[in-house]
Amino acid sequence: MPHALSALALVSNVFCGAIFGFFYAWVCSTMWGLDAADPVVAIQAMQAMNASVRNAIFFPAFFLTPVVLISAALVGWRLGRHRSARGFIGAAGVYLAGAFAVTMTVNVPMNEALAATPVPVDGEEALRIWNAYSGPWQNWNIIRTFASGLALLMSGYALIHLKEGSK
Repeated sequence: MPHALSALALVSNVFCGAIFGFFYAWVCSTMWGLDAADPVVAIQAMQAMNASVRNAIFFPAFFLTPVVLISAALVGWRLGRHRSARGFIGAAGVYLAGAFAVTMTVNVPMNEALAATPVPVDGEEALRIWNAYSGPWQNWNIIRTFASGLALLMSGYALIHLKEGSK
């Protein structure tokens, strides 16, 4: 099996796993912790986290996952590893539609709106703002988490079947 395909397959799994883990952590701890905090603190913390997430460590997992998956699919197809190629291209499609697009069209605009919101000093107003943000944001994040988890499973399936020829 050519080394380029093996390397792309492994990187695909690492990137899928990293982005799945990122979204999953928000589902099972971060947002629950913020929901339990004072709403003023929750708004300030979320604003700070959203401002810090666009960085060189986050970039590869979020932006390059579909690139690596599509590259693995193309190389796999060319080498006659059609089952794997279908797994990688399927993973790319699921990730692009369910995680990347949702992030760019829903979660990021919500984050930008929250960033533009002055943090209220009044606890009731802060609670209203936080409650209007947190529930919908979490619902969309669950979709991103599910999609990136499914992409990870599909990429793992493709990796398992790398040695098989055209099928």
